[in-house]
Amino acid sequence: MSSSRIRSVMALTIALGASVALAGCNAYAPAPRAFEQATIQPYRLDSGDRLRVAVFEQTALTNTYTVDQAGYISFPLIGQVPARGQTLTQLEKAIATKLRQGYLRDPDVTIEVDRYRPVFVMGEVGRPGQYSYVPGMTAQNAIAIAGGFTARANQRDLDVTRKINGQILTGRTSISAPVLAGDTIYVRERLF
Repeated sequence: MSSSRIRSVMALTIALGASVALAGCNAYAPAPRAFEQATIQPYRLDSGDRLRVAVFEQTALTNTYTVDQAGYISFPLIGQVPARGQTLTQLEKAIATKLRQGYLRDPDVTIEVDRYRPVFVMGEVGRPGQYSYVPGMTAQNAIAIAGGFTARANQRDLDVTRKINGQILTGRTSISAPVLAGDTIYVRERLF
């Protein structure tokens, strides 16, 4: 065999080995079961959520409050109230309980989300960045808002990073999968 032919075979072998190694690095890692379960659970508050809190017949307390980076809302009379990881119902009860402790006899507290924390769309999309979340949003909706797929985008599936029970998990999902407020969606580049 000639030396040029040997070099060609060696180059082909190295290229094949490299592509197998790269394919191994990009192995399919499906989303954990907790991803799907999180989409059917009650909404959990976190930093960046803006809440409309109404206290019946207490106009001075009724206002919008933002969950700060530490996971608290600062509420008049009672101070810092932990909100991170709480459902709306749990936070309503926590505020009512604190208001009962010397401020109001029987407070009626209702909370709704005024503005959800954003989703982040990265990778092979027209305009990567931070976008407003709306309930019922799918990954495909978020990608459309971010300018759609680039010509190099893998359009079959994507990676989603999500905080579940205080733990950050990443998994591969379909583009039709629901997303949650705070998710990071990453569209990979296709290989061919």
